[in-house]
Amino acid sequence: MSQKPQLCIGMALAMSWLSRNGWRRAESEVEKLLSIDAYIQLTQKAEAAKLDFVFRPDTLFLKKEFLASEPGFTSFDPMVLLAAIAPHTQRIGLVATASTTFNPPYVVARQLQSLHWVTQGRAGWNIVTALEGQQNFGEEQMMPSYERYQKAAEFLQTVLKLWQSYPYSALRMDKASGQFADTRAIVTINHDETYFAVQGPLNVPSHPSGQMPLFQAGSSDHGRAFAAQVADAIFAATPDLEAGVELKQDLARRALQSGRNPDAIKVLPGLSLYLAESREQAEALFRQTQQSDNFTKSFNYLHEALGVDFSKWPMEKPITLQHLPKQQRPVRSQTHSDLLRRLIERESPTLQELLTRPEVIGSSHWLVVGTVQDAYESIVQRVQAGAADGFIAVPGGSLSSLNLFFDQLMPMLSANGWFRSEYQGTTLREHLNLPEEPSQLAHANTELMAF
Repeated sequence: MSQKPQLCIGMALAMSWLSRNGWRRAESEVEKLLSIDAYIQLTQKAEAAKLDFVFRPDTLFLKKEFLASEPGFTSFDPMVLLAAIAPHTQRIGLVATASTTFNPPYVVARQLQSLHWVTQGRAGWNIVTALEGQQNFGEEQMMPSYERYQKAAEFLQTVLKLWQSYPYSALRMDKASGQFADTRAIVTINHDETYFAVQGPLNVPSHPSGQMPLFQAGSSDHGRAFAAQVADAIFAATPDLEAGVELKQDLARRALQSGRNPDAIKVLPGLSLYLAESREQAEALFRQTQQSDNFTKSFNYLHEALGVDFSKWPMEKPITLQHLPKQQRPVRSQTHSDLLRRLIERESPTLQELLTRPEVIGSSHWLVVGTVQDAYESIVQRVQAGAADGFIAVPGGSLSSLNLFFDQLMPMLSANGWFRSEYQGTTLREHLNLPEEPSQLAHANTELMAF
């Protein structure tokens, strides 16, 4: 009997059960949204379950209108939050999100390398280009996707060079001779290209555990091209099994073309979990969380993504591709627009059905509404079909759903051989079974992107 593949499992470090109407439940603990203790305890629970990592999502903007009915994008800075959590944990990976569109590479390189030291090799970087927030950085329009990823490629190359510019091996700390470091090994990078001019070197040495793992969250064509060349794992928007299979196969093909192992990239879909002791209870929890008499936000989202105003559309009328404009148009997220069009082409849903789909209500996360056994079977099905290498848990609806994930689903996965029962290493690279020498370093002085 062949050994089962070991899943890679992370969790969004967010009080995800507060979204939509979840925060209104008596036991929601929404009052702890801005309490560092709540995030420490959540990470400690994840560590007790032996999760590979928690990751902190981030935005660089706030949509004020969302705050009228839910927490929206109320959020701590990931670097500060994870640095505060680090001393209260020992093994679990801590992955920070940092944008390549608005930040200076030197600052991000220094913050992440500092976090790598604070966590003793447990840090990771979720590389995002950002979808909005340009007005907070003196720009009227967001640059197009192609240019964002060109900038991201140069940003990453600059960071990689900075991380190598002050190697740990240069440190001598020889009290007898008076030599603190071998300065011959510390180099200026003299990067001066299209978007950035950075001299270096970085003022934080590399960590002896090696380079931190790189995560990437874009699934557009440009995002996939970028991930295939640099990412160790991708946070995927795959609301159905077929989308996961297509993404994994496409990334493997692109990785091979880039000279990488086609299995080098772990595909980790977001898994939105509404768990209860029975399916009926889970479905009731889901309905209560999503229930709304005002679909304005959903209609606005559909209008932006598809180019159609559905606010006057009959709820029972099917929607087909013929109802959508054929011309290409700029959208906030090409990934989510493509997923919506694909759903409509495949199923021709009514508007009422569309408004309850994860492509509309859940950032296109894979959605399970049911028992722990239902979730387990869905996970196994996806993995065996080649649609995922693990997942990012996003428990929704209630604290009881979160507790069922930790107390029952994770032990079930471990007991059946899909996940570890104990940590085998101390660093995030070890948790993810990544090679000691990351492939990205070999390309640190070459052009990454060739779209």
